[in-house]
Amino acid sequence: MNIYVGNLHYDVTGDELKEIFEEYGEVDSAKVITDKYSGRSKGFGFVEMKNDNEALKSIDELNGADIKGRNIKVSQARPREY
Repeated sequence: MNIYVGNLHYDVTGDELKEIFEEYGEVDSAKVITDKYSGRSKGFGFVEMKNDNEALKSIDELNGADIKGRNIKVSQARPREY
């Protein structure tokens, strides 16, 4: 399941995101989206988890959690619309 993580502090890295979600199960990938020109974080990212039950539990428990002083928003990622 692909999970959207928003309202991230600009200092949060993909590795930190992975660490946070690994408490709930196996994480395939974790990526913080960055601006392609400045390289600065855009304040959101995506986490991919194999097990849907673990992913849903992480969404439930981490939505609104305080990470580096910001309450993150966690939800199931919607497919891209072109």
